[in-house]
Parts: sequence; structure tokens; C-alpha cells
Amino acid sequence: MYTSFFGLQEKPFAITPDPRYLYLSERHAEALAHLLYGINEAGGFIQLTGEVGTGKTTVIRSLLEQLPGHAEVALILNPRITPPEFLLTICEELHLQVPAESRNSTKTLMDLLGHYLLEAHARGRRVVLIVDEAQNLSFETLEQVRLLTNLETATTKLLQIILIGQDELRTLLEQPDLRQLAQRITGRYHLSPLSIEESAGYVKHRMRVAGATAEAFTPGALREIHRLSNGIPRVINVVSDRALLGAFTREEHRVGAAFIRQAASEVYGRPIPAPWLRWATAGAVVAALALIAFGAWSLFGRDATKNAATKSPVVAAASSTAPATAPVVAPQPVAIVPALDQLLAQNANDTTTEAALSRLFTRWNITYAPNRGRGCEQATAQGLECLFQKGSWAQLRTLNRPAILTLTDDVGGTHQVLLTALTDEAATIELGDKPRDVPIATISRYWFGDFLLLWRPPLAVAKSLGPGMRGAEVRWLRDNLRAAQGLPEARPASDLYDEELTRLVQDFQRTHRLNADGVAGVQTQIVLDTVLNPSGSPTLGGAPERKGG
Repeated sequence: MYTSFFGLQEKPFAITPDPRYLYLSERHAEALAHLLYGINEAGGFIQLTGEVGTGKTTVIRSLLEQLPGHAEVALILNPRITPPEFLLTICEELHLQVPAESRNSTKTLMDLLGHYLLEAHARGRRVVLIVDEAQNLSFETLEQVRLLTNLETATTKLLQIILIGQDELRTLLEQPDLRQLAQRITGRYHLSPLSIEESAGYVKHRMRVAGATAEAFTPGALREIHRLSNGIPRVINVVSDRALLGAFTREEHRVGAAFIRQAASEVYGRPIPAPWLRWATAGAVVAALALIAFGAWSLFGRDATKNAATKSPVVAAASSTAPATAPVVAPQPVAIVPALDQLLAQNANDTTTEAALSRLFTRWNITYAPNRGRGCEQATAQGLECLFQKGSWAQLRTLNRPAILTLTDDVGGTHQVLLTALTDEAATIELGDKPRDVPIATISRYWFGDFLLLWRPPLAVAKSLGPGMRGAEVRWLRDNLRAAQGLPEARPASDLYDEELTRLVQDFQRTHRLNADGVAGVQTQIVLDTVLNPSGSPTLGGAPERKGG
């Protein structure tokens, strides 16, 4: 309703855990680092707790977007289940085939998991179990969780378990009956509410991700948001959304503190007074008490004061020599400018669209001429196609092609940089006179998902292939899918997009974390071409792992 009024592309304060909107406060960045460390290191449990609405689920979503290429994750969002259902859910998350007659057999399910984990370990894969809302696990299911850590080799645990929940999870695991489980927790981390500076940064970050080019919230409004939300991100979202709606109905392009208080009144269901009114009321009470005290002293206290001064010279002397109490000055936050922000400012002339396209075209050994029309048209004329979309680090790893990222600095300026390599911890970008490795957590502050890459269509015309189609393109798809998955050639190869080919496409899509819809669209074709890479196309440091042979 209000998005176009404020120049937004979408609502910035939806309460769904969208990883694009993850604001990496210091605590959130540390929590995400703990989880990534837990995935890369073997053994035990990682415990992450936090108050309701502090961003635990959003951290999980961001973790899933940044999964290392060698990791497989089973995610359980509803832990109010029995031990057999818990094991069955893990099997389903890992795409294991469970016989119908064994779906309630704890022994069979444990055997299946143990066999799969040994195979994954032999292939150099890490399997991670993430349980959200873990405070709702029953004692029986928690005991089953503990038994899962017994699946191990002589040197390493086969399953890493991450338990995420509210404060009640800490209380639950402190109970004597669960001490064996608590002793296996190798890392604990607690998410705290945002500070006043982080709350303001959180609001500005979400507005920028949604497309804002100007500040909609006044400084006073940002202070009120923190005061009334206590730094809880979910409450910040609800209050800020209501405030934007209120300003829109009044046709005000700036959201002031009064709109925040009105929004909070609607959220909490009670009037929210301005902070100055509270202090004014308190001041009036103090003044009245002081007046009463002065009157009482005038009537009864003068003689008593004289007598007290005469009888207590030691006290009087001590009072006269006591040092005056210095006023307490709150420490001012130190503004730390990230190195990347400085680099973007220093190399602003080198982060134009033309400069980034020139670098990208060079990677593909083709020519880009700034004065010869649009870059994608020039690419098409030389046998390549553009893919421009909003995505995530996980998608970039899957597509595995050099890409132009659009970065937005802290003052709203945009910069185009070329991504040339991507690891689990860092992205390599060409900026200035040399490649630079930037931590994922750092560059995520400036990248809101927009990227452009080039790819070489294996077909004469770039198009999606789907069930019911027939022709040489379908035959090409079948042959290459079988090759990518290590299957023998089908002879004669059918040129009909039938149920068998649909299953092959879905298996390939699931393996490479694509939408398993059975339709071979652009992304599926790019990943398939990257896996086989018959023409030696540039990649982000190596082709994705090939299943099978």
C-alpha cells in the first residue's frame, strides 16, 4: 500500500525470515560465524539461544544461503514429534528412501542414517542437523538426539547437530536427566537484543534492501523505535511497518517520533506517552515533594540542623573535604568505517557498469565496447547470454560463474564489481588495481542480491525445456544429464521429454540445490553446462562436484 509512496520496491518490514534482510549486528555476525564453524568442524553440538524475535530463524536462513559446498543439511522446524518421527524427518530431509513398513522402526531408521553418514564421510561430505525451536523437544526425543552423536568413526563424529531455541532451551539442558547431552555441547551462543545504534542501523538496512534512496525515519523516530521495542528485531519490524502506514495515510514522507508512538500504541494496545511527558510528570512530583520538605524544614528543622552541626564536627569536616562527584558521561560509540566502504569510495571511478562489463567480457575472451550498445546485446552477438536477477551466495556458488555484483555503500551510492572467486568464508572481487578477498559477512552489508552473469547456451536458442516437448534439444538434455550424473548413455536416446527425463531433471536439481520442478530452465542449463564444462568456460574457482563417476 505505502511502498510506491516511499519509493520502495517491496515492504521492508515483513516478519518472514528473508535472508536478504539479515542485518549483521556484532552479535548476529558472531552467531553466524559460530554456526559456520560448527558446520566445518566435526563433533558434538552447537547451541544458539535468544529471546523471542531476536532473529534466530533469520540467522538460520542466512546460514543455509552460505552453506559450504561440501555440506548437506537436514532442517527440522517443528520438533514436537516422537523419536521415530524425528528420525524419519531427518531421513526425508536427506532424501533417503525409507520402506513403508519401517517408517516407525527406530532401529531401521538409525541403521539407514548410519549407513548414509558413513558414505557421506567417505565422499568428504559433512552432514549437519539443525533443529529450530529446540526448547520444544521432549525428553525422549532429546535422548534420541544424543544417541545420534554415537554415529562416529574412530576419529570423527559423522553428524554435527545445531540446536536453536529460546532461553528455555538453556534451562531444559541444565536438568540432571540431560547432563549427558549437555556435556556434549561444544559451543554455546546467546543472541542479545540490538543496541540503540544497531536498531537504527537495522531500520536503515531494511529500508535500503527494499529500495529506499532517502531516509524516511527521523533521528528522533529511530530513538523511539529502540526505546519502545527494547531492541527486539521482530517488534521493530511491526512498529516500523505500522509507522510507515500511518505516515502514508497522512501523506507525510518523513516518519517522526509521534508516528512511532502511535504505531506502538496500536501494537501494545495501550497509550504510549512521549518520553518528555514522563520526565515532566516526574519533575512535577519531585518539585512538589521538595516544596513540602522545605516547608517542613522551615517549621521544624532549623534548630535541629544547628544542633546536628554542633554535635557532629567529624561529620561536618568529612562533608567539607569529600570530593565532588563527577558527572557520569556515557561513552560515545566509535564510528568504524569498514575497509570495503573506504575501497569503494577510493575506487568510485573504477566501479562503473562499463568497467565491470569490460572485466567480465575479458574473462570470457570476448570484446566489450562501451560505445557499441548495451552490454547484453554485445554478448548475444558473440554467442553468450546474460542472466540478471536477485539471488544469494548459495545461488552464486551453484551457478559457479563470474558475476557482476551491485553494491550499495552507506551513503546510497551504487558500485558494480566483478566477483571472480567464492569460498565458504570470502568473496574475491576485482576492485582497483588487484583482486581483493572480502569476508562474506562484510560484503553482505553492501550486496542486496542483484547480480549479472554471462553463460553460453548449449542450444541454438536459449529457452526452457519441459515435459511434453520433443526434438534434438531434449535428446541433448537427456544425454548430458546422464553424463553429469555418471549414468551410462541411453541408446537409442529418446527425444521426448517424458517422465523418466523429468525424474532425471529433478534429481539433478535436488543435487545442486535448485528448485526441483522438473523443468530444465536457464539456471538448470547453466549448472549442467558448468558441471560438464565442455567449452572451458570461466568459473568461480572450479566446477561443482559431479555425482557418480
